[in-house]
Amino acid sequence: MKDLQEKVVMITGASRGLGRALALAFAKEGAKLAISARGSEALMKVKEETEALGAETLAVIGDMSDARDVERFVALAESRFGKIDVLINNASILGPSPMPYLLDYPEEDFAEVLRVNTIGPFLVTRRVIAGMLQRRSGSIINVTSEAGHVGYAGWGAYGISKFALEGLTETWADEVMDTGVRVNMVDPGEMDTEMHALAVPDCEYELADPSDVVDIFLYLASDQSQAVHGQRLSAQKFRAGGNDDVDL
Repeated sequence: MKDLQEKVVMITGASRGLGRALALAFAKEGAKLAISARGSEALMKVKEETEALGAETLAVIGDMSDARDVERFVALAESRFGKIDVLINNASILGPSPMPYLLDYPEEDFAEVLRVNTIGPFLVTRRVIAGMLQRRSGSIINVTSEAGHVGYAGWGAYGISKFALEGLTETWADEVMDTGVRVNMVDPGEMDTEMHALAVPDCEYELADPSDVVDIFLYLASDQSQAVHGQRLSAQKFRAGGNDDVDL
């Protein structure tokens, strides 16, 4: 997409799985990248991959549920690029594996999952959205899950954290209505990732490759989606049916 060239795209949890696939996809489209993750080695490998594709890339190690790390990451990105056009809140953790039922869920693990999966996107969005509101332009995309839309036994804190993220998305969207800033969420569906292997170790059905579900994110980052706001979208339905999955 031509209008993604030179856009500054911030991706959290970019060291593996969907985050890595998104970084590579945006790099191929000519975007500038600000990427983060908690693990140094894997993130630096993604940085090398995106730079090999010609993308100017800032990679910052940090925990996006820590306000100090958020401030450092966003400040470095704004200093380097001058703005952030697109924010993709992708970073998340599963919690204990195999996932225990709520009756047996350790309190510390429950709190940690909500801290990373829900408080983290709140902190990053709150820091980034101020600049977007000043420019009256920006796209925020939160990565959700079917487990955050329907309650499933055994998905514990992960599913509950995604329910909270969906409420957070809808609230942000309503608060910034008619400002030029768009806030949406995407359910990528089940993918062949390390997290899915931990969640469903005995999976016997075919899974999507993360690179197969990036198109909806490219669309929501582009100017083509300026009318799309406050929606929950399925990446795999979008891939199968194009814009039919988008309620314009």
